[in-house]
Amino acid sequence: MALKAGIVGLPNVGKSTLFNALTAAGAEAANYPFCTIDPNVGIVEVPDHRLKLLNDLIETKKTIPAVVEIVDIAGLVRGASKGEGLGNKFLGNIRATDAILHVVRCFDNDDIEHVDGDVDPLRDIDTIETELLLADLETALKRQTRYSKLAKSGDKDAKFHHGIATRLVEALEAGTPIRTLEFTDDEWKSVVETQLITAKKVLYVCNVDEDAAATGNAHSQKVEALAAEQGAGAVVLSGAIESEIAEMDDEDDRAMFLEELGLTESGLAKMAREVYGLLGYQTYFTAGEKEIRAWTVKVGATAPQAAGVIHTDFERGFIKAEVYTIPELQEHKTEAGLKAAGKLRIEGKSYVVQDGDVMHFRFNV
Repeated sequence: MALKAGIVGLPNVGKSTLFNALTAAGAEAANYPFCTIDPNVGIVEVPDHRLKLLNDLIETKKTIPAVVEIVDIAGLVRGASKGEGLGNKFLGNIRATDAILHVVRCFDNDDIEHVDGDVDPLRDIDTIETELLLADLETALKRQTRYSKLAKSGDKDAKFHHGIATRLVEALEAGTPIRTLEFTDDEWKSVVETQLITAKKVLYVCNVDEDAAATGNAHSQKVEALAAEQGAGAVVLSGAIESEIAEMDDEDDRAMFLEELGLTESGLAKMAREVYGLLGYQTYFTAGEKEIRAWTVKVGATAPQAAGVIHTDFERGFIKAEVYTIPELQEHKTEAGLKAAGKLRIEGKSYVVQDGDVMHFRFNV
């Protein structure tokens, strides 16, 4: 399964530049609003050094990393919740994503116009947050009205959903993003049905100039402080640097370029990994002669659920899982060595998958 994250932000903050660097998809990047009208979609690999560790010990035809699906969505302006700019189209596209990558302009450049005249990342964040809150309020009010009559008639389910909708309306009217509230599992199911944008996890992407890529700057520090207050994530990167890296075919050249800038990895690699963790996912691996592959599962998933990520038949007919860790493989060199040492564990349906497990599934359908 591919996680889906939407890149959003005001026009001219660097969204399409970052998307181009991530995916080499060639989305048009221009110095004017709405240069991205239809959402562009690309697949971004989640960096994981453990794939190489496995490949060092197990010969295989190919290695396949976990991925995040990135959607580059048209720029948002003040009034989008009422249809200004590309408001309605933007809001529909972002509802289809799992998380929001909120790109914030944290660089000064007189040659690149800012829609509000000057660079103020907290104001920009507030502009978008306000539009999303207003859009969500309209949605929540409709849901509240929908269940109102049924709730008055005594319908138990309707009363429950009406109560949740009323809570959502009150929070949104107070300017509170839904992601900051706490819900029980049953309440959260009702929230998810409402498809509210402010219920999604947010990662702030601070787009800085090249000189600030390694250390950040005063603008990005303000965003990081806000993210900490909200319990959101934040990463600092330079779209200009990422664009240069994307044009380099040689891995050694990329590594040397990053080292010269005081960076250990690209900002976009860090961003992809942060998105993966932001949504509460982890990785398990399958390894064999045909392929070594990273699979995405929710933290807390059981062995049958993990098997179901590969194919629903695997979950339905699950019998057992053979499990080991990469450090154990490094110690014993081969799966035969693991088995001889008693390190190839047999786990049943109740086993909770751990990040980094290497698994072979046995099933019967």
